Amino acid sequence: MAWYNNIFKQNKKRKTFKRSYSGANTGRLFADFLTNSSSADAEIKDNIRILRDRSRELARNDPYISRYLNLMVSNVIGRHGIRVSSKARNDNQLLDLAANQLIESAWKDWCRLGNCTTNERLTFLDCQKIFVESLCRDGEVLIRKIKKENSPFGFQIQFLEADHLDEQKNDSSLANGNSIKMGVEVDKYDKPIAYHLFKRHPYDQTYPKPAQEYIRVPAEEIIHAYLPQRAEQTRGVSLIAPIMANMKMLSGYFEAEIVAARVAASKMGFITSPDGDGYIGDGDMEDVFNPTMNAQAGVFEQLPAGHDFKTFDPSHPSTAFESFSTSVLRSIASGLNISYHALSNDLTSVNYSSIRQGALEDRSMFQLYQQFVIDHFINPIFQSWLEMSISSGAINLPISKLDKFSNSIKFIPRSFAWIDPLKEMQSHTLGLQNGIVTYSDISAAYGRDTEELFEQHQKEIELAKQYDIELAYQPFGTKLPIEPNILGGDDDG
Repeated sequence: MAWYNNIFKQNKKRKTFKRSYSGANTGRLFADFLTNSSSADAEIKDNIRILRDRSRELARNDPYISRYLNLMVSNVIGRHGIRVSSKARNDNQLLDLAANQLIESAWKDWCRLGNCTTNERLTFLDCQKIFVESLCRDGEVLIRKIKKENSPFGFQIQFLEADHLDEQKNDSSLANGNSIKMGVEVDKYDKPIAYHLFKRHPYDQTYPKPAQEYIRVPAEEIIHAYLPQRAEQTRGVSLIAPIMANMKMLSGYFEAEIVAARVAASKMGFITSPDGDGYIGDGDMEDVFNPTMNAQAGVFEQLPAGHDFKTFDPSHPSTAFESFSTSVLRSIASGLNISYHALSNDLTSVNYSSIRQGALEDRSMFQLYQQFVIDHFINPIFQSWLEMSISSGAINLPISKLDKFSNSIKFIPRSFAWIDPLKEMQSHTLGLQNGIVTYSDISAAYGRDTEELFEQHQKEIELAKQYDIELAYQPFGTKLPIEPNILGGDDDG
């Protein structure tokens, strides 16, 4: 009985270690499920540079990654970019039209080519596009805010590539009590205090390699934008990282199939002889003395006695090529948070319902990125520009009213057209009639502002009166039908 009790105790002990979560199981089926406990920064530090370099290589040479970046820029930023509308009000709660017009006009002037960036090569629309592409490709964006007295508004920005921020610069015992994590100086609460940047691009091979000289820039002068996946993450990782391995393998598979298909189309072969030698052919001899011949369409050559020709006729691409590549591309599209048909530009298997559902999901994701761009780039830049422009006198408004104007800004991102515009218009009309939506809601859906819409309608009405043209429609509301003028009656005798 003693041995039975021992076995019973051992089995009971094993049961106490049974995993409550199947994902935590061990054994041969989970032998390759390797994990380790580490912080976000520990995982990033030794991988951030190679991920960034590989992402850039894919952006240069892979058509699908190039399309992904173009889709992000065109859908998040659009043709006109994210616009600014000032909605400051007077004490009587009426719009301060004069001040709003002054701010918007000055902002448009600053956004022009030569005014907004230190190199004077970009418009602010170009800056928005660079911000989105750098965020997706490199994982993070560095922008330096510079007060420049000889510029039109005393304020400009400078884009810096993420390479300027050295991930190998780490120090946990600074004299001021702060620490440096991958080039970012933070306090005890992990709040950025300063950025330790390379003075010049450390990998610029155009000119002699610069010395590794650092500059310390206060955090209030730097915009460091990235999408964190973990709470204590100090640096950003490329958004292409989750699909990088599959994308590279798929690209290599495409290359192999293309080469194989080209070889198959040539339908080449080998010339054999009993002793493996003796045939010269019509071409030159290689260094290894193997006979060669030139293959031309419709031409056959008579072989000497004893020689034979063995055909080499591979069948590529294989029948599974399309289904296999489609499956891999679907997983890649999922990793990039974008629909398959948008990434692959393949509309062969979609219908109205599926493409509409895919478009709605894509737009929801694009709108998340639009808000990120507003919060982490457009608004901080606008607030710094407005403060500098008013304080320097470039905008003739009292500095005491800065909070009034800075807190009354509305940002208008690009809108998205629907697949069936008639149904959309009918839906908007029904929503207005039932009070579910307002003119502001509908205008924002089209990337416009209600005040701008009313102003344009008023201008067109006045323009029609100037040219003595009677408009065939009147906007805003259903008009009652005109009563017919019936001939006869008392007036006609």
